[in-house]
Amino acid sequence: MTDKIVVLSTCATEEEAAKLARVLVEARVAACVTIVPGVRSVYRWQGAIESAAECLLVIKSSRQLFEALRMALEKAHAYDVPEVLALPVVEGAPNYMNWLEGELGA
Repeated sequence: MTDKIVVLSTCATEEEAAKLARVLVEARVAACVTIVPGVRSVYRWQGAIESAAECLLVIKSSRQLFEALRMALEKAHAYDVPEVLALPVVEGAPNYMNWLEGELGA
């Protein structure tokens, strides 16, 4: 297991996704953010089942930077309760893992 993580988040528009990605990469709490437009989320919000078109953010970072990433994402995000889920990276290609490490602020 590595110290790297992939953080998932969603937002309402591609414009917001691009803004959030830039905020996280500029702050060096993410090495890369992949934006996947055209996803649909079904969820319960304030007692009602909702469905919304969203963009998925796939954020590459490290465990050490998770708290700073979470705070930056929550501060810049338009949602009241943004999704911020970290998944461990078990292994990765050595060249990519070295690049990822070099792009993070830690």
